[in-house]
Amino acid sequence: MVGAAIDGLDAVEKAQALQPDLVILDIGMPRLNGIEAAKRIRLVAPQSKILFVSVERSDDVVEAAMAAGAQAYIAKADVESKLLPALDALFLKK
Repeated sequence: MVGAAIDGLDAVEKAQALQPDLVILDIGMPRLNGIEAAKRIRLVAPQSKILFVSVERSDDVVEAAMAAGAQAYIAKADVESKLLPALDALFLKK
């Protein structure tokens, strides 16, 4: 881990400064929600992969997250079984 953010705006600033391989976001974050943060991160750190981990499960929210630039979305209830396969898919697919 190269950084942790306290809210959505901080996540964007850290992504710009650190240019991480992976950014993990939640939908519900203070000051700037995850979807808006993902849109901004996509602009300032275009090579970063964005993974959402959130309690939100509705199709509309997942679609909005993916449209904002995320490459993967996992419900928090499914993290134990889906996190490692999602990371493999993000970094091992050719």
